[in-house]
Amino acid sequence: MAATEKGVWDLQEVRDKQLASEWSYDTTTHKLFMWGHGRFGQLGQNQGPGGNTDDRSSPTQIPGTTWGTYVTNAGYQAKSIKSDGTLWTWGRNNRGQQGINSQQDKSSPTQVGAGDDWKSVNSFLYGAFATKTNGTLWSWGDNRQGQLGHNNKTEYDSPKQIGTDTNWNIVADDLSGYGTTPVVGAIKTDGTLWSWGYNYNGQVGQNNRTNYSSPTQVPGTTWSTVAFGPNLGIALKTDGTMWAWGHNNNGELAQNNRTARSSPVQIPGTTWSACDTGNGEGCMAIKTDGTLWGWGAGLNGSLGLNTANAYLSSPTQVGTNTNWSKISVGFSYCFGVKTDGTLWGWGYEERGSLGTNNLIKYSSPTQIPGTNWVDATASYFQSSGIQQL
Repeated sequence: MAATEKGVWDLQEVRDKQLASEWSYDTTTHKLFMWGHGRFGQLGQNQGPGGNTDDRSSPTQIPGTTWGTYVTNAGYQAKSIKSDGTLWTWGRNNRGQQGINSQQDKSSPTQVGAGDDWKSVNSFLYGAFATKTNGTLWSWGDNRQGQLGHNNKTEYDSPKQIGTDTNWNIVADDLSGYGTTPVVGAIKTDGTLWSWGYNYNGQVGQNNRTNYSSPTQVPGTTWSTVAFGPNLGIALKTDGTMWAWGHNNNGELAQNNRTARSSPVQIPGTTWSACDTGNGEGCMAIKTDGTLWGWGAGLNGSLGLNTANAYLSSPTQVGTNTNWSKISVGFSYCFGVKTDGTLWGWGYEERGSLGTNNLIKYSSPTQIPGTNWVDATASYFQSSGIQQL
């Protein structure tokens, strides 16, 4: 992020500004990798559109070492914010989802606008959402279900601000990347959770099945993180509790039953620290003791429980390791990062999406080459990861 002021200061003034948080810099450098399906240039290797020849079955670096600590990829597109606060995008762009004021596909990173104050970003099949450091919320792309939050169904091919609020913090960790009828959401700095979009299964969390085209508050004021799949939402509160709502045909709400809920219901436990759901109907979560848990539909080994298919209606521990720190759930496959910087994948290995340099399905966590991984994102047969230098 750029300095909030410009000028010349002596060393003591510089220190005072840093201590007062008037300036903040990410001095850590990172490398960005992508792998899996690459037909529309979404691997950022300056190739495509093409066929399977553009796929990569092991992590392939995108040029540059000033990437930030997060990358999002969904629906044949990818985005990442660099350490200087600039936003970059590449891949498919048939509905303006790149945000570059055109509908031309990009096979290498292209900057979105000229701003250097982007804070968080996430994508769905044909669009994206992002927050800025000034607390504003922005969206662009497909809007057929009103999912862009502008109280209309107008498509935008460049970022457009949602409302006028300036206390938005983060966008949802997953935005049902493969669905054409997504539900989306974001959390404000006051801990309130807001959602909107397609609500056929009650996944907006409003105790009804009404579609919403602008942000609508989900009850509660201590939300800390949220993720959405095509049919459900899952979120954590600051007290370590975990909540879910929406579709429940495969036990994905972890209530030990198959009853759907259109408002948040608590999942047993008070020591949850991370959670995610993806484009299938499975969920994964991590506890504060570093253990990993899965439930819901586990097709193709995607719950990591060493079985090809599983349908679980309550959380079940994956292995015995106690050093898991990050989790990402995609379409029938998952990634987990451990505290030692190793990256692990399991589930459906389509088009090289697991990054294990083969096309073998794994029903338990299998290590992906490399060290110093800080994050990874599973999506729909395309994957990404960040390494610290």
